[in-house]
Amino acid sequence: MNGPEAQEPLLAAASAFLALGAVGSALRLTWGQRRRRLVEAQDQADRIAALLHDQPGLTLLLEPSGHAVATWGAAPPALSVPALIDQGLVASAHAPDRPAVSAALARALSGQPAEVQFSPRSALDRRVILIVAPFHDRAASRPRLIAQAFDGTAQFARELGLETARVEAEAQSAGKTRFLANMSHELRTPLNAVLGFADIMRQRLFGPLPDRYAGYADAIHQAGGHLLDLINDVLDLSKIEAERYQLAVAEFDARDAVSAAVALVRLQADDKGVDLAAVLSTEPLKVRADARALKQMALNLLSNAVKFTPAGGSVTLTLDADGPDLELAVSDTGVGIAPEDLKRLGRPFEQAGGADQKAQGTGLGLSLVRSLTELHGGSMTIDSTLGEGAAVLIRLPVMVVDGSLDSQPSEAPPATVEAPA
Repeated sequence: MNGPEAQEPLLAAASAFLALGAVGSALRLTWGQRRRRLVEAQDQADRIAALLHDQPGLTLLLEPSGHAVATWGAAPPALSVPALIDQGLVASAHAPDRPAVSAALARALSGQPAEVQFSPRSALDRRVILIVAPFHDRAASRPRLIAQAFDGTAQFARELGLETARVEAEAQSAGKTRFLANMSHELRTPLNAVLGFADIMRQRLFGPLPDRYAGYADAIHQAGGHLLDLINDVLDLSKIEAERYQLAVAEFDARDAVSAAVALVRLQADDKGVDLAAVLSTEPLKVRADARALKQMALNLLSNAVKFTPAGGSVTLTLDADGPDLELAVSDTGVGIAPEDLKRLGRPFEQAGGADQKAQGTGLGLSLVRSLTELHGGSMTIDSTLGEGAAVLIRLPVMVVDGSLDSQPSEAPPATVEAPA
């Protein structure tokens, strides 16, 4: 064809025919690939559509006004899809719930997801949980929202049942606390009379007694004193739990209250053969707190330490200031506390150790100390090693500095502070 005798028209026709065949082949291949991609895309779109329509919840594409543009999935009971399209989401909610639904839509329009629970207008006994978020659609001329709605009736019923149970438990606890407070008060009055008569007999104010009866009088006085201490602890703890305990806040030197507690425990420590030492600041410790409560905290801590320290051991009380905080620490070389028991101590009637140790107390002392500490806005920590002793540290933000108070517990509502569970 390319020889010297080839004709130009024939050569041009052959070239055109070959080019046309090549173009046709290319078009045929390209259309086949495009057709396969279209079929795959359509299959994928069908699967996505089936997934959206078969989901257990309802997915909504919303206008900013709350009207549904498109819906997929199963609507919660009593929530009408046609009403969502015609009237909008806000109108489909119960009237008292509409402000919350509108607020959720506004929050989503600002770019933050929101969740709200409401009752459908046509079924007030049901609840719908709505999660709404902004929908970023570049093709849309104005912003839209995407939301999911679920049936929340069962969840609402469970929450309502839990709330009812909580209210009933609180009412029962409050009734128990009031009963304990009243009974403790009623028991304390006749018990004081018993202690008074036993003391008269011990001192033989009306004449001598046989030795045997004198021993009985001593036993009555000792047992009555222990019972009175227990009743006082129950009464104070009950007042705290009943939110009726008021701190008598005043300015005083903390060393005076703590020294009085040390003096009360000194005789008990000497009788048991325990060395009791008090390390107090040489400077006045001016505080604004409840003096009786501070003395009670020191007394309870010292009594516990002496009670669980064997003869020959030692108990040390330290009182000093750390900035705005008053620090009261009581350490001993007693039996110590096991790690598993440390987590429980400080709760009412919780005790550590074996049966012989538990028989020496009621578990109210540390609980009362913790409660009084928290009423002052402070904290209590316990550190112990089994067999080596224990240390309790109390920090109270009650120091008066330069005539001004860094922390004023009297301004806090102490009556609303509850004892630890």
